[in-house]
This record gives sequence, structure tokens and C-alpha cells, in this order.
Amino acid sequence: MTPEGNLLIGQQAVRGPGAAIHAINPTTGETLEPGYAAGSQAEVERACELAWTAFDTYRETPLETRAAFLEAIADEIEAIGDALTERGMAETGLPRARLEGERGRTCGQLRLFASVVRAGEWLDVRVDPALPERAPMPRPDLRQRHVALGPVAVFGASNFPLAFSVAGGDTASALAAGCPVIVKAHSAHPGTGELVGRAVQAAVAKCQLPEGVFSVLYGSGREVGQALVRDARIKAVGFTGSRGGGTALVHAAQSRREPIPVYAEMSSINPVFPLPAALKARGEEMAKAFVGSLNMGAGQFCTNPGLIIAEKGPALDGFIAAAGEALKESASQTMLTPGIHDAYTQGVEKLSRHGQVREVSRGKSGETPNQCQSALFVTSAADFLKDEVLQEEVFGASSLVIECADANEVKQIAEHLEGQLTVTLQMDDADLDAARTLLPTLERKAGRILVNGWPTGVEVCHAMVHGGPYPATSDSRTTSVGSAAIFRFLRPVCYQNLSDALLPEALKESNPLALRRLVDAKRES
Repeated sequence: MTPEGNLLIGQQAVRGPGAAIHAINPTTGETLEPGYAAGSQAEVERACELAWTAFDTYRETPLETRAAFLEAIADEIEAIGDALTERGMAETGLPRARLEGERGRTCGQLRLFASVVRAGEWLDVRVDPALPERAPMPRPDLRQRHVALGPVAVFGASNFPLAFSVAGGDTASALAAGCPVIVKAHSAHPGTGELVGRAVQAAVAKCQLPEGVFSVLYGSGREVGQALVRDARIKAVGFTGSRGGGTALVHAAQSRREPIPVYAEMSSINPVFPLPAALKARGEEMAKAFVGSLNMGAGQFCTNPGLIIAEKGPALDGFIAAAGEALKESASQTMLTPGIHDAYTQGVEKLSRHGQVREVSRGKSGETPNQCQSALFVTSAADFLKDEVLQEEVFGASSLVIECADANEVKQIAEHLEGQLTVTLQMDDADLDAARTLLPTLERKAGRILVNGWPTGVEVCHAMVHGGPYPATSDSRTTSVGSAAIFRFLRPVCYQNLSDALLPEALKESNPLALRRLVDAKRES
């Protein structure tokens, strides 16, 4: 299978009318063929028309049919074989092992959502039978289930060409909920996106679903994306990217005649709090593990540890020295795009030139284009608190250590932080009281709290929360990873006094789907 440069609208492969987008091999600077001509308002209109036509049929597909569809997508992605890995390597500079692992994660989360669909608990069925004899007022028969919101626009991420892209978590959870999906593929890896899109297209045909269940569009500017978000038939948006891009989509969605939810994952610096006893006991070991996490994937993870916050003293000095030495031995790595590399370089240089920041060390420089040279800096708590420049995310393998005078200043920093995807406590038993003091603040600041681990690495499972208060995400009540991600694309509907013949299968008196339901305030086994 080779990329052809086409938009995928329903079951059609279409050449766009706009200017062509070309991927660039970040390792060599080479422009890759084919070009992907951007879509226009006409292509957006066609994709939305097909999605809307498909919606009412697709949202009521039997659970087994929908689950089998998700599994078929995973099978088709695996069937692409090495061509997908090769194209992904050329478009992103990521190593083979990373892309093969990401393909496994992508297919794994599709199969996870297949199991979620089959179980049916996401329908959250509640039945309150009629009580005609109740005094002083009878109770009508009331039954509730969740239904799909409608067609969803998904924006692929730059840093995960598979797991957060065309068939990534947003697409998988929306399809699982019963929502048709229109993907705005990322311009950094259009060929990878097309190959995966064709796999989804094949699964739609194989499962004999309406063709409008899935489409893929391309466009380098904001025209296609904004047109999608503003189309009245789009009922929700999934986005992973910059704060500026996510905020623009939120504003567009809220300015519609019918505002819609935008689930945007945007900006997080993922602070780490090495507490005093742990820092004293194992600071050097901790420093080496920190550098390993910082350098993973050239720091191009939304959970990269960009802040270290600790009380100053000999233990923190030892940690900084050990981290600096480990960083010096770090090989440079290719960043995903020239644009990401330029932004990283500017962010690092801004810190390096800052009068209240001390540079600890840099990693090894590279000889090929777009190389990330990791960097570590130190500043004081007082300077961090008064300068917003020091609080900005630097997307890449750069981190800032904040030296605090005491535990009160550590807590002051924690209170000052913006919303985060993660916060991490490095602690020993002697740090329990310090951790207990910080915990209420950290719960308000982040979606995931870790102890004695590192935030890079997000398990796809039922309990995972990959979200957090703004600007980590645009809606802190949700997660974009794990089975709970399905709830972003659902809403409750109550049916009052409908005859059994009119009720959906999930709510019928005989419970033909064998769901666990809440009936008259009691959970059925």
C-alpha cells in the first residue's frame, strides 16, 4: 500500500482543489511525495452531508456490529504491514520501535473500545418503573440511556501520528459512542494518515456500514478546520495540539448558533515535586530517571516533566548536579517537524538569555537537521512567581528547576501553577505529611497524580485520566485516554411512558441486551 495524495470522503478517494501539502522528512529535510491538495468548503460540505445521513443509522447499530467494526479497523491497520512504519519513519523521524509500539497502542485501544461497546455499561441505563398508586402524586414510567451526540470532527496530533491521529483515541471513542467521524489529518504526516484512513475506509465497507461513518480531509491552514467546526451537522470536536489552536477552535465552536463542546488537549508542563526525605535518600538515582523521562522521544510528549519544584539545599544541589551530568551525555534526537524544532530552539534560547535563570547543562548537539539538544535550567521560586515567561511550556526536552526556600514556598508554587495533565510526587515514607499538605492543591491542578514514577507513558485502560484543568484541556471533566473517553461524545435521554414497542433495545422491559441496569434504585446483577 502506497500513499496516493487523496482526501477520503466516505468510500471515495478525492483529489482536493487547494494548494498541495507535502510532508518533510525531518531527518534529511527532504520533501516527500505525494502532495496532498487541500480540501475546500465543497469537500467539507460533502463529508458533513454523508456523516449526517449516516448518523441515525450508525448510532443504533447493534452493539456487536459496532464492536466488530472497531476490531476490523485494528485488523486493517495491522494488515498494512511495514509500509505504515516506513512511511511514519520518513514523515516524523521517529524510530521504528516507537512507531511499531504506537501502532500496537492504536490497535489495542480500538479493541479496548470494542470490549467497552459490547459490555454496554456506557449506556448507563436507569429505569424507574411507574408507581401509579404512589401518594400524593403517581410516578410515571421513566427510563434513561445515553445516546451519541452526532458527527464529530477530530484533529490529528503532530506528536502521535497513529495513537492520537486518524484512528487514534478521539476517533476510536467517538466511533464507539455511535458518532460518525470526520478527521482533519495533520499536515506533518499526511501519508501516514492516508494509509490509516484507507484502513478505516476498508473496515466501513467490510462491516457494511453507511459510508458517511468516516472521512479524512486535508488542509494546511485554518480554512478546513474552521469550516468543519462551524458546520451545523458537527456536534463535537476532539483536538490535540497547541493552546492557540485549541483555544481558536473553542471560540469558533462557542460562536455558532448552536454551540458545541470542544475537547481540546493543549498545554501542560507536568511538574515534579521531589520531597525532602526522598531527595536526600536517592537524589542521584532520581536525577538519572528524570533525565531518562525528559529525553524520551526528544521530549515531544504532552506529559514531559518540564518543571522540578523542591526545597533548596545540599540534596537539591546534588540532584541538579547529577541531572546535569546525565544530560551532558544525552544524544540529540530528531524532532517531528522543522516548525516544532524552531519553536523548541526559541524557547530554550529565551530561558538561556533570561537574567534570572541559570543554565545547568545541555545535551550533545547533532549534525543533522532538526535535532533536539536537551537542556536544564534553574531559577528561584520568587523569580518564577513574578515572570510569566518562566511559566510557559517549552515543547521538547527542556526542564526548569525551581528552588524554594521552604515547604511553604513549595506550596505557594503549587497554588500558582496552571492546570496540568499530571503532577508527580517523589517521596519516601518520611514525606507523608508533606505530601498530605500538597495533595488538595494538586487535586485541583491536575488530572493524574503520580507517586515515585514519571509522567511520560500513559496507560490505555479503564482508570486512566488524561485531562486536567485549563490549559491542559478545555474541559477538565473529561479524559482523552482510557475507556471513560467515550462519555465525551454521549448525552442522556429520558423516555417517559413510552410503550415497550417504542423503547430502544437497551430500555425494553425484557432487557434483551442483558445489560446491568439501575432499576428502581437497585443495580441488577
